[in-house]
Amino acid sequence: VQLQASGGGLVQAGGSLMLSCVASGRTFSVYAMGWIRQAPGKEREFVAAISGRGTGTLYADSAKGRFTISRDNAKNAVYLQMNMLKPEDTADYYCAAGEFADFFKRNIGGLDYWGKGTQVTVSS
Repeated sequence: VQLQASGGGLVQAGGSLMLSCVASGRTFSVYAMGWIRQAPGKEREFVAAISGRGTGTLYADSAKGRFTISRDNAKNAVYLQMNMLKPEDTADYYCAAGEFADFFKRNIGGLDYWGKGTQVTVSS
């Protein structure tokens, strides 16, 4: 599975962005999908995840109420709608595929596939 993320950019605080991640391969719906971010000088941080059929979602506390993860298995795509962005949301955002249990346990190192990051910068 190859993952390609896009949609990052520069936005003012309070603004919105939607990240997209498109996957290659015919087994997309088998995998839970999620978004992980890494700010400069900081460790990778779980943001949100969605189960293979889209029936279950997980959010970091920092994302609850502001971010929404969704997926379209017909398009092999997962999305992250980010609203009310804050400067502390500034980071490289990566989409990843793996077991929903790994996302639930925040076992980022156990995820199977990663895309290249897309940069999100939120100005104050």
